[in-house]
Amino acid sequence: MVTYLYWIVVIGLVCVALFGLGMRLGKWKPALVLAAVIAVVGSMAYYFWLQQIFVKRYGGVMSITIPQGLQHIGSTWKDDNLWIEDYNPQTNECIFREYSRGDMLQGRVVLKNCHPIGARPSVPPATATE
Repeated sequence: MVTYLYWIVVIGLVCVALFGLGMRLGKWKPALVLAAVIAVVGSMAYYFWLQQIFVKRYGGVMSITIPQGLQHIGSTWKDDNLWIEDYNPQTNECIFREYSRGDMLQGRVVLKNCHPIGARPSVPPATATE
């Protein structure tokens, strides 16, 4: 709901710039420039600053795709960044990935020889002989 309200405000500001400057005052060039600036700044503010804040604090919606071949273990918030833990059964590694604002600065931690509880091993354990 907060996300929709945000985009309604941004689109409203674009319309005010277009109709206020363009139609009422007849200054279309400044109106188009101002509308483009408002749209670009509004979009960048959302994707690089507000998206995860809206999701975490106000119940927004965000979709993240787990890479092919990995098993999802868990996720947690650290400040306003989402950390996702996945398990790679082929390499026996646990991978923590940071989904940061704007998907620009990505943290990544790899745990080698990871044996998460409940994960399916890719190679069955050898049977013991007596």
